Amino acid sequence: MSLSYLEAVVVGAVQGVTELFPVSSLGHAVVLPALIGGQWERDLNVAAPESPYLAFIVGLHVATALALLVFFWRDWLRIIGGFVTSLRYRRIQTSGERLAWLIILATIPVGIAGLLLEHLFRTVLGKPIPAAAFLIANGLVMGLGEWLRRRASARAVAPARDELAVAATPPGSGAKGTAASSSRSAPGTEAQADADSDARLATMRLGTGVGIGAAQTLALLPGISRSGVTMVAGLLAGLSHRDAARFAFLLATPVILAAGALKLPDLFGPLGAGIHGQILAGSIAAFVGALLSVRFLERYFRVRTLTPFAVYCTLFGAVALVVLSVR
Repeated sequence: MSLSYLEAVVVGAVQGVTELFPVSSLGHAVVLPALIGGQWERDLNVAAPESPYLAFIVGLHVATALALLVFFWRDWLRIIGGFVTSLRYRRIQTSGERLAWLIILATIPVGIAGLLLEHLFRTVLGKPIPAAAFLIANGLVMGLGEWLRRRASARAVAPARDELAVAATPPGSGAKGTAASSSRSAPGTEAQADADSDARLATMRLGTGVGIGAAQTLALLPGISRSGVTMVAGLLAGLSHRDAARFAFLLATPVILAAGALKLPDLFGPLGAGIHGQILAGSIAAFVGALLSVRFLERYFRVRTLTPFAVYCTLFGAVALVVLSVR
């Protein structure tokens, strides 16, 4: 494999962005090289058995997880502290303790599925045409999730209107503004707003949290976004867009880190031979891309929805499917 530094930096940046944007990093990692063709398609074939490209992807995943840890460091201090006190005092009472166990238990389904199915899905379905089709499915799932959320919000608001309760409701708190308004905290610092969000997430029922976490297993399919399907599950469970996004990012951190750590030996074995410099360059690009992406998305989902990403995935997947099918 002859992975150039240009390929490494471009793919690293794309990985860092698409891993957190609800557009599927694996789907783009499979489809984009095929669309570009030539040397890129030969070098960046994720479905090839024992491909050195997999060692490269491991480095990018670790870098992305580190970016999430850096951005959510206050949250992880609360979560880890909650886990420690829960074990020490044998209780699950505080918001930190509840959130810690929610994340642990919600991560188990995708961990088991990843160990059993990741290789099969990557080698059988990790090809350009199936990935393009799953990108379309990813867009449709997010679009359907937003439609169901709006429908549920409209039904919830209707009885209040019948009782003239809207007269006492602040502007913007109707069906369209439910997600945005529910994610706003009382005036205060960003740190306090984040703590408030964590406290809201900690009130989630255990079964609900595990169900949202289990949605991540769909991201084993190339083209299905981890953050996208997790957010849709959170929205359908009644979370605001901001809280659904934060929970998706918190859930993704141990999964991405574990996936990278599990295959970390590949970086120093035969698969990583001769491309350590490219892995480092790509990982730096992935770290920067992921850090900028999560900073943007954490603010974006306070007032906006998944709809633009749904449209993008559907259109991009459709165009890619047509181009790859007739090539």
